[in-house]
Amino acid sequence: MAYVRFQSAEPNAEGRHPGFFGLINNLSKAGRLTAEQEEFRRSNHAWYEAHYTNPATVDPAVYDHSVNPGATAWFKESAEALVARAAGYLEILDAHGVRCDKLVSHQAPGRIIYEDGDQIVVVPFSAGPDMEKAAPT
Repeated sequence: MAYVRFQSAEPNAEGRHPGFFGLINNLSKAGRLTAEQEEFRRSNHAWYEAHYTNPATVDPAVYDHSVNPGATAWFKESAEALVARAAGYLEILDAHGVRCDKLVSHQAPGRIIYEDGDQIVVVPFSAGPDMEKAAPT
């Protein structure tokens, strides 16, 4: 089983690497998205909400940093439609000069604290030999 994550190339002020949802939401909150990009964000967020479970609705503490420090979500590579849909987000981020890396891990990249058919949320291990930065998509 392989897992895929799209995250900021650089850590934020807290030392974390936000995923593509967080990155595009930050651009939206800052008023930096064009009307077309904002519509893409809204409609695609709605699509994701309709097609996969938000782990925080199952376990409200899943992303609580005092309980699960550094918790990150990874798509299962088998969730092809969810992974493929990230491309539009990456295009928008690129247009704003926000670099977002695709990471691939061939084993769970941390202690699994949530899992469903499409994704896992882990408290990460350090990057190791089994994790690779994929070529830009």
